[in-house]
Formats: sequence, C-alpha cells, structure tokens
Amino acid sequence: MQVTDTIDMIRRALSQPGRGSSDFDLNPDIQLPEGRKLRPAGVLVPLLWGQGVLRLILTKRSSALKHHPGQISFPGGKVEPGDKDVVEAALREAHEEVGLPPNHVEIIGQLPAHETVTSFSVTPIVGFIRQDFDVIAEVGEVEEVFTVPFEHVSNLAQYSQQGRIWQGRMRMYETVPFGPYYIWGATARMLRALAERLPQ
Repeated sequence: MQVTDTIDMIRRALSQPGRGSSDFDLNPDIQLPEGRKLRPAGVLVPLLWGQGVLRLILTKRSSALKHHPGQISFPGGKVEPGDKDVVEAALREAHEEVGLPPNHVEIIGQLPAHETVTSFSVTPIVGFIRQDFDVIAEVGEVEEVFTVPFEHVSNLAQYSQQGRIWQGRMRMYETVPFGPYYIWGATARMLRALAERLPQ
C-alpha cells in the first residue's frame, strides 16, 4: 500500500464517530469522583515516511523528571493560555520537545479525548510530517526520540494487557512493546484506540 493510500485510510477511520478512551478502561471497579475537573491537553501522533514504511515518532521521557520518568510518550502537553486549541498545543509541544516545525505537519484528524489518572483530558492529534526536519530533543525533558513502524502499532495482535500493584490494588494497563521500548499505559491505550478503527 502506498503512503498516500495509508494516510487516506487513517483519515477515513478518524472521521468516524467513536467514544473516548481512559486509563480506567481496563479497571471498571475503580470509582471516579463525581464532579472531577479534567485539564485539557493535546498530544501529536506524528507519522512520517522513513526506511520505506510509514513510521510513528515517539519520545522517551527523561529519567530525571518528577512525573512519569523514563516512560514512552507522544510529544505533547497541557493547553497553555496562549494556545488556540488542543491542536495548537500539540504542535507547540512537538516543536519544543523534538524540534518539529508546526508548518511541516499536515493534520489528518483526531481521536476522541483520553482521560488519564493524572486528571487530564488528552486529545490525540494525528499528523503526517510532509518534509524532513532536524530532530532536537528538549534538554532535561526528552531522553530519546525514536520511531516505530506504524504497521506494528496498528496491529491489534501486538497489544496485550498486563497488571501491577498501584495504590494498594492490582491495576491493569495496555501494552504494545517494540524491541527495547516498553510502550504502555496511556500512550498504548491511545494507540490501541487508533488501531481499533483500522482494518486488521
């Protein structure tokens, strides 16, 4: 399949209605507090053509960070007062974290928001990078920038659920590991939400 055909397929999939996802999807027994306030955030799901295939850019967070050290994530973050919307927040953060110029990105679509255990409502913005750029990892925030074949993360057979003790109880979470990279939690759950929309 040509890259344009794949992008068109993703665009069609994203145009279909669907429900949002959550860090709590696999843990229905957890009672969420009523009236909780979620902070809006946007992450970029950046796709590019490389090594003869469509690939996804991901980051490994610095091990020195207070929150989620060493975890695999999308470039992105909370909506700041100067941001017009979640799309602008995702593009701004991608520029800051990996050096991706916003005008290099063609927005393909977006997934419904994902609720995190840290009280964010995260909207995944899927974009195709139309031209090469120099990757510059944000000092102190990003330990590594790497790519994964999109074929891997769009294949539901690559996903599995695992569990660990969190706040005194077993918590289940999504995983889609690739080589040395353990992709799990919210990042894996949002990727699965995308994969579920695509032909298998």
